[in-house]
Amino acid sequence: MSKLKKTSKTKSSDEALNAGSGKTIVQPNVNDNKLTSITELRQQTGGVAKTGQDPDEQRIRKAFVDKDWNEIKIADSWQIFKVMAEFVEGFEKMSKIGPCVSIFGSARTKPDNQYYQLAEEIASKLVRHGYGVITGGGPGIMEAGNKGARAEGGKSVGLNIELPFEQTHNIYIDQDKCIDFDYFFVRKVMFVKYAQAFVGMPGGFGTIDELFEALTLIQTKKIGRFPIVLVGSAYWGGLFEWINNVMLNDEHNISPEDVNLVQIVDDASEAVKIIDDFYHKYSLSPNF
Repeated sequence: MSKLKKTSKTKSSDEALNAGSGKTIVQPNVNDNKLTSITELRQQTGGVAKTGQDPDEQRIRKAFVDKDWNEIKIADSWQIFKVMAEFVEGFEKMSKIGPCVSIFGSARTKPDNQYYQLAEEIASKLVRHGYGVITGGGPGIMEAGNKGARAEGGKSVGLNIELPFEQTHNIYIDQDKCIDFDYFFVRKVMFVKYAQAFVGMPGGFGTIDELFEALTLIQTKKIGRFPIVLVGSAYWGGLFEWINNVMLNDEHNISPEDVNLVQIVDDASEAVKIIDDFYHKYSLSPNF
């Protein structure tokens, strides 16, 4: 990296101030305070973030540390095996479960919320119609989905993710069907690969991420056109109004048929009927 350069004006001023003092003018290097390795970072922090230091700041600092080749090779190699292990465990457990519907939604929704109660009702009806239920395994809408499935004696699957806040697995997941993940992308593969339909309840960024993952895979024909049902027209209406008006009509970034990949409802029976009608059209049933 090049050193910081002073202008002739500031350099002359410094020389005048230090004339005859015996001092040497040293121009600072932009990398003087930059950590040069993961090892140095650990030595300075004792292996953990400094007391009082923002965890986000610690992660940002770590991202800009210069890594030597051995550190890169060792860290990346072990990470590959961790990712593989999560895929293997997920595939082994999920392949034995049978036809399920994935229910997405917020971890923050309380039991007295109308959408919690709707999610529980939808899950119960899905089980009565022969489906198991897959959720993210946490509280809120996910808990409601597992609770509804458990109440009807159906398969209740939880794909839990390790997070620093919010997420702990709920008590309504079948003990042999609770799978813990470190990586969001592995977890999303399980959500999509083993679901015969998707139900999206109101939620935040994670719910939007899961919804558009499924939409993108269907739009690009990477998976079949499985039903995607969103519950809550008051919640989802504004988003899809923008998709129609701006994404489709103004910018032409999607095709008209892409909008039809999603159906929005407000009733549990209607949500389940859409899924049932889809499979009856192909003379299929949940026990295929």
